[in-house]
Amino acid sequence: MTPDLSHLLARLPGDPDIVQPVVALAIAIILYVAAWAIGRTLAPQLRQRLPPLNDILAGHVRAILRHGVAALLLPLAFVLFPVGTIAHLVVGIVLGAAVALLAIHILRGLAIPRWAVAPLALILFILIVSGSGGGIAPVGDMLDRVGVDLGKRRITLLGLLSIAATCVALFAAVRLANRLIGRSIQKTDGFDPTQKLLAQKLATIAVVVAAFFVGVDMLAIDLTAFAVFSGAFGLAIGFGLQKTVGNLIAGIILLMDRSIKPGDVIVVGDSFGWVNKIGVRAVSVITREGKEHLIPNENLMTQEVENWSYSDRNVRVRIPVGIAFDSDLQLAQQLMLQAALDSPRVLRNPQPNVWLTAFGDSRVDHEILVWISDPEGGVGNVKSDVLGRVWQLFRDNNIAIPYPQRVIHYAPDMRQS
Repeated sequence: MTPDLSHLLARLPGDPDIVQPVVALAIAIILYVAAWAIGRTLAPQLRQRLPPLNDILAGHVRAILRHGVAALLLPLAFVLFPVGTIAHLVVGIVLGAAVALLAIHILRGLAIPRWAVAPLALILFILIVSGSGGGIAPVGDMLDRVGVDLGKRRITLLGLLSIAATCVALFAAVRLANRLIGRSIQKTDGFDPTQKLLAQKLATIAVVVAAFFVGVDMLAIDLTAFAVFSGAFGLAIGFGLQKTVGNLIAGIILLMDRSIKPGDVIVVGDSFGWVNKIGVRAVSVITREGKEHLIPNENLMTQEVENWSYSDRNVRVRIPVGIAFDSDLQLAQQLMLQAALDSPRVLRNPQPNVWLTAFGDSRVDHEILVWISDPEGGVGNVKSDVLGRVWQLFRDNNIAIPYPQRVIHYAPDMRQS
């Protein structure tokens, strides 16, 4: 502490052991209020200049700025009070709370679970308070003494806390990197949606692999010690996860050859719907009933798949119609064509058509051929709309729709007469 500040604090009335902590708390509160005002002022400007930032951090930008500015301002109060005093500890407690809250809002903004956020925030709080109260070495020694011996290795509480904190920090970094990279890829104009999705998947794999090696380096893990074990374990996992790896590779191949894309309307077995997303393990297909089918990627590579919008989104729909033999054939065909043209989802180009297909037992069979460009909207509702219009037009123009008739001839037994 400088002589001027020491002289000023020494002149304060009352017991220094009581007055100085109160002054330290008041200064910390003033700095926190200033940080709150700065964060409130900067948050709208930051959201305006970096619009995706608020989405990436799930609305925690203002809280992060508030606690972050407080964590930068509060160390200025340390110069007013000697190390080891209660006043210095009070400032350390407030600083520890600011850093812990900053970590909580950052991690929660990245959708890290609460059970993983709370221990890391507590560790940061304890480390900062310990440092302001005389150093973190005693706390580290105490945590290092608590442990168990497993063979030649010793597992301590300090090591477990370090591993947990590193894993949570790396997981948060992976989430943040994936969101930033995903936003950047989505804004790229040179890629179509399928190429953007493929780039996101490859970037995610690269970020996870990089985070793994960074974590191994930070924790000083000797991978050679696990060579034999990892070989046997990897062989067992390989057999167990071969389907998962196969689905992952199949998903990447689907994205690369662009045979199936998000938004395509496909039929796989009994599943009919449009592709919602292509995941690491499965493709999400939403049906007309609102059900979401998760189809493994491998199935799309090995089974026959109908893609209604692979090269062209136009789909032709066949609508069978029958009329009575004594009806005006030309008028009936004109009315069927008019019903198709009046339907809102039917395309004018390619234009609808009406074909006479067969002479049935009790009717003349026709097919109305129409084209639609939005198969994800369903096919049955188009048929229903066209047939409803055909029914009304037939009734207005006296065109009969026949129904099957059977004539039974009864011959009495002449022997009974």
